[in-house]
Amino acid sequence: MQEKAVVAIAGATGAQGGGLAKAILRDPGSRFAVRALTRNPSSGRARELEGLGAEVVAADLDDAASVERAFEGAHAAFCVTFFWDHFSPEKEFAHACTMARAAKKAGLSHVIWSTLEDTRRFVPLEDARMPTLMGRYKVPHFDAKGEADAVFAELGLPVTYLLTSFYWDNFIHSGAGPVRFPDGRLVLTLPLADRKLPGIAAADIGGCAYGILKRGGEFAGKRAGAASEHLTGWEMAAGLSEAAGEQVHYEPMTHDAYRRLGFPHADDLGNMFQFNTEFSGELCAARDLRVSRELNPEMLSFGEWAGRNRGRIPVQ
Repeated sequence: MQEKAVVAIAGATGAQGGGLAKAILRDPGSRFAVRALTRNPSSGRARELEGLGAEVVAADLDDAASVERAFEGAHAAFCVTFFWDHFSPEKEFAHACTMARAAKKAGLSHVIWSTLEDTRRFVPLEDARMPTLMGRYKVPHFDAKGEADAVFAELGLPVTYLLTSFYWDNFIHSGAGPVRFPDGRLVLTLPLADRKLPGIAAADIGGCAYGILKRGGEFAGKRAGAASEHLTGWEMAAGLSEAAGEQVHYEPMTHDAYRRLGFPHADDLGNMFQFNTEFSGELCAARDLRVSRELNPEMLSFGEWAGRNRGRIPVQ
């Protein structure tokens, strides 16, 4: 029997990496084996992956040597960073560099880098329509990833740049779901105006990454988007209505109003929504729904995702 090709997966206990790990492990005909990288091999999620057949190894993106050991002997790697763990774009960029250099040292045949646009290429820092944050960013959790694209390219890696999309899971975990207004209405309030937002269930990003791996070198050196649907606020409200069993209304708000909401990093997310609004066409075009569906035929629509998560989407 031919030995399976090892895929080293950063963030294997998280949403994207976990989605890829489980997509491989649950495919009885897969020609890949999972090497799950995690800071805590004894965690419940790590043990779950081990039970499914993964090799679980300790690796910390702050420890370059541990990443080099984890990538050694692998065929491919899935690289992802974790901005919301530390809120530092500089640290995120450093972590991307650590993985890129480890991939180069290991001589990997394929690297998938989970990335986003550097919004400063669309909205320069001196452009006052959107506030500059942290001194040198427009959307910090986008920009550091986009800036790191050049590192993977300059090292000559056989890399696929996987452009991710808005997680529908944010309606569960990040307070983005509908709010009960004093008049009794359920209202979804997002600063999207009438524009479309590329979206996806977080775990389905991993399924798209698996589709890229199965296509061999076809996507090496290319950009590929992961999105299930491009939806307006009204279309998302309709999907949430069906799941909630009552009508959810969509009421857009301004980007400035969103930035003033006062929760941590509201300015970052407000800028993100403004970027999505002003450049909706470009973002949707970069996330081709046909290609995404070919990569991951089992990807959930928003309505399917909302239905499966009925009862988990909190009403504020």
